[in-house]
Amino acid sequence: MKWITRERPKIDRIACPWLIKRFIDPGAEIVFVPAEDVIRVAEQIGATPFDIPGVEYSHYEDKCTFDYFIKKYELKNPALDRIAKIVRGADTDRHDFAPQAAGLEAIFAGLVYNIKDDRELLELGMIIYDGLYSWAQHLFRQRHGGDSPVEQLLLQIYQRYLKQRRKEQMPEWVVTLRELIQDQVDTNMNLTLHQLSDELELSPTYLSREFSKYFDNVNFGEYIRKKRIEKAIELMADPSLNLTEIAYLTGFSDQSHFTRIFNKHMGSNPSVYRKK
Repeated sequence: MKWITRERPKIDRIACPWLIKRFIDPGAEIVFVPAEDVIRVAEQIGATPFDIPGVEYSHYEDKCTFDYFIKKYELKNPALDRIAKIVRGADTDRHDFAPQAAGLEAIFAGLVYNIKDDRELLELGMIIYDGLYSWAQHLFRQRHGGDSPVEQLLLQIYQRYLKQRRKEQMPEWVVTLRELIQDQVDTNMNLTLHQLSDELELSPTYLSREFSKYFDNVNFGEYIRKKRIEKAIELMADPSLNLTEIAYLTGFSDQSHFTRIFNKHMGSNPSVYRKK
């Protein structure tokens, strides 16, 4: 079997190949290509796409693609269920799902930053998930001698270090693009990636390919939706604004669209989140 997904894998897109090779098809071939080429190349080589919008093997509600593989192949395994919570929390930035989620996200953020070859990332990721599986099978009840607050502090320091390193090595166009995107979110404009590439005097293909390296390892559309959700959360603090107004001010076509995207990112609908 051949499986194909977006390049620059991190967390879910390494967890899924690990699951495929260890529990579904040991001889499976995993292919990484730019996000915009996944469907086209999948049809050309007869591969099954995963962890991209609009395909069967993808996110559903607050669940990750890893969760869907477990459900699809009826993998009844408590250790896999424990790993699924960690992967889900790390991949959706919901560290409340599992205390280990923040650590997993930090590890893969560092690996993606340091390793530019996707095959090398996958090979190392397979080893990491093998270790995590052994922990989930035999060691999950054990507690390390260190206190949890100290571990959390170390994670925060490591994350700040990664952010600082990114800033030091960040191309000038990335800084400009961040400002353009923030202006877009603040003013409710709808700029396309092609328009932004014209503004930056960069090739649209190059910008599309390089975008995820500097913007949370997601494509342009996903990043814009994430920023709009963050803006919506800020506006929710204003009791004079209802959800329909917030949806409009953050660039969503209507409240239904806003609710669906918000629920996907935050794990609850906007009204429930606002009450909390």
